[in-house]
Amino acid sequence: MKDKTNYKHTLAASYLGYITQAAVNNLAPLLFVTFSQEFDITLEKIGLLITVNFCVQILVDILAARFIDNIGYRIPVVAAHLFCAAGFVAMGTLPYLLPSAYAGLLIAVGLTAIGGGLIEVLISPIVESLPGDQKASAMSLLHSFYCWGQVAVVLLSTFFFFTIGIENWEILPILWALLPLFNAVFFSQVPLRHLAEENQVVPLRKLFTVKIFWVFMALMVAAGASELAMSQWSSLFAELGLGVSKTLGDLLGPCAFAVLMGLSRTFYGVKGAKLNLHRTLIFSGAGCLLSYLLAAFGPHPLLSLAGCALCGLFVGIMWPGVFSLAAGHYPQGGTGMFAMLAFAGDIGCGAGPGLVGWISNAIVQGNTGDLPNATASGLKAGLTVSIIFPLLLAAGVLLLRRMTTAEQKV
Repeated sequence: MKDKTNYKHTLAASYLGYITQAAVNNLAPLLFVTFSQEFDITLEKIGLLITVNFCVQILVDILAARFIDNIGYRIPVVAAHLFCAAGFVAMGTLPYLLPSAYAGLLIAVGLTAIGGGLIEVLISPIVESLPGDQKASAMSLLHSFYCWGQVAVVLLSTFFFFTIGIENWEILPILWALLPLFNAVFFSQVPLRHLAEENQVVPLRKLFTVKIFWVFMALMVAAGASELAMSQWSSLFAELGLGVSKTLGDLLGPCAFAVLMGLSRTFYGVKGAKLNLHRTLIFSGAGCLLSYLLAAFGPHPLLSLAGCALCGLFVGIMWPGVFSLAAGHYPQGGTGMFAMLAFAGDIGCGAGPGLVGWISNAIVQGNTGDLPNATASGLKAGLTVSIIFPLLLAAGVLLLRRMTTAEQKV
């Protein structure tokens, strides 16, 4: 089969890898209500599942950078997909096999997180190493595939719930395991090139002494938290917080969020060079803040769902936009800087949803007499407090502009 494959197949496998990554981060949130009700799991513990996912991915990010250059891409990228497949199978089986269903879910999340972390580290350099002059467009399309993967996860899972029934949910993650299993075989056959190591002009130790680097780190934390605090909780929020059906909530909440985020990133891939990124990111932060407030305080469930969806439009440019700003402001940071920016983004991806879960659970525990209303109030409070993340991003970009202006005057 290797003789019949070419770099177009490598690119296709990479796109499937990002769809797998979307399934890792977005399948479990569609089942949060089911986990809570069937296994009697608190919102705080649900939030911990999200935090564990991204903490494990952060740890894998750090460790993988130390060994991938020594063993090449093929072994770890195949292993990444096998970990994802094992985690999906574990999600559908271990909660019923172990004495503690929650322990089974933690193990499943940990396995998929190992695979997801490796995919995050590997896929971008694999695409970057491919021959050709259209790398920028290929990379833009690659990042948009995460969004379209999220759309696919929501639509296909919603179809499953509608036809097979939510009571048979344990079959769903096992079916999703087929995707990484197929892609593991696919990646074992396609041609791979190794990305040549750049001449680093600034070592990491020196990078930590550069003030503007820490501004970019803060921006990445804010970008990751702004995106994931909404995307990870929107399904549960729609069903328990707004009282709409699961099908309607998933379609108008996380699915619409992903569609608008994908459109936003596709637009950035086409028009990014012409945008004033400082203004665009400030505008994105302001729009994200308003989206959170609309979701929390919308006078009608459909308006709240519109807030969830619009959030995707505004957060879409945040992550790739901050990367582009960093490349423009501090090009001598090299690959080491971008590795640390991804690390900071993953911290935000865990911190944002974790904060929503912690606040929501605190309010629920203080109002056990009226559990449905307490749950709705808790989720709304958690989303409201989360406006600190787009505020942090907008403030950071303003600080960045001032620092840049001051440097230009010197």
